[in-house]
Amino acid sequence: MSSSLGGWATVLAEVDDDGLAWVTLNRPEKRNAMNPTLNSEMLEVLDAVEAEDKAKVLVLTGAGDAFSAGMDLKEYFRDVDAAGAVARARSRRDANQWQYRRLMFFPKPTIAMVNGWCFGGAFTPLVACDLAVAADEAVFGLSEVNWGIPPGSVVSRALAETVPARDALYYIMTGRSFTGKQAADMRLVNESVPRSVLRERTAELARHLAGMNRAVLEAAKTGFKRARSMEWEVSEEYLYAKLDQSIATDPEGGRERGLAQFLDEKSFRPGLGQYRRE
Repeated sequence: MSSSLGGWATVLAEVDDDGLAWVTLNRPEKRNAMNPTLNSEMLEVLDAVEAEDKAKVLVLTGAGDAFSAGMDLKEYFRDVDAAGAVARARSRRDANQWQYRRLMFFPKPTIAMVNGWCFGGAFTPLVACDLAVAADEAVFGLSEVNWGIPPGSVVSRALAETVPARDALYYIMTGRSFTGKQAADMRLVNESVPRSVLRERTAELARHLAGMNRAVLEAAKTGFKRARSMEWEVSEEYLYAKLDQSIATDPEGGRERGLAQFLDEKSFRPGLGQYRRE
């Protein structure tokens, strides 16, 4: 059974019995292209998932045969440009706010489930998610050069975060597409599986994360992402602070439980699984 988190025109959001929040970009007739309405609604959806205590992991995907075809060329570009500078600035702000600023450091684990077409601007939320699983049959592409512009916003930055430079530049400069298997080979996604088992595999990974210590997961992923841009000495101070913060804010006292089970009870081996939580 699943329960809806609310009603939106362009996004579906529901939480299942395992605590997985399935967030689905829902413009299948447009291959889930992201227009100003969707970008604005995704900010509300992320707030709703964060506030829902039953939601332990967020899975982002698309309706129909696409993850997302990128930005809606008519509504996001032509119509917004015609509306003037203020409308353009607001539209860009909403898009960037959810696609990487909020999603990159979302307090709960996030997984992108790439079920089909993934083009252009869709690379940003894909990379902003902590983990990603793609269908072998998915089609990825940076087609901007084919219609006269370089990749916009922070798409190129997202590629630089995950993909070797030779691969990134090849697809940025040629505009050619690639498959889910190729995306896995270049580490744009963690793995690629047949579409027939994509949801099952993604749910399996999400359930594993949902069963782990939430406070520690948030500290671990945020620490990694922030430290990547720091000098070693600065990251040392920051990561020790994150460690202390996670201990202080962990409602289940995971550190002390784990140490007691390993050192005193001799019943737990950290390298082979998680400590007993009850």
